[in-house]
Amino acid sequence: MKHLLVNLTLCATLLGAAPVWAHSAKHAEPVKALHGGQSLAAGPYHLELVAKDGELLLYVTDHSDKGIPSDGAKAKATIQHGFEKATIQIELEPSGDNQLKGNGTFTIHPDTGILVFLRLPEQQAYAARFTPLNTKSGAASRGESHHKAKH
Repeated sequence: MKHLLVNLTLCATLLGAAPVWAHSAKHAEPVKALHGGQSLAAGPYHLELVAKDGELLLYVTDHSDKGIPSDGAKAKATIQHGFEKATIQIELEPSGDNQLKGNGTFTIHPDTGILVFLRLPEQQAYAARFTPLNTKSGAASRGESHHKAKH
């Protein structure tokens, strides 16, 4: 857990935001997934992560499922398997109207957890923790999300 917090701080710093959390849901209710992934609420957004071996797709919508343009967005994903200390960092780049995409050398396992930090232009950064992921569809059985907090 300590290693994960260090990664959170590093990712937030790289995205230009301090990692301060308003609250943390132990068993956040997943939101409707439109692309076969896991979808969680993160501040004013719904973030849907579709994870496959070597590829991550992140869809950004508002709470009415309307796409939020991803132009100029910055995002990072930290991939961790179970309680292993090793993590993999993947940069996500805008790829389509409301989508960000990242590629790398990694595999998705049933115990894979992925922490995503997202910062849209002129907005504060938000984070969502997708865990555990299901290797068949990228959907999750449960998830946790973190909403922005005010400094």
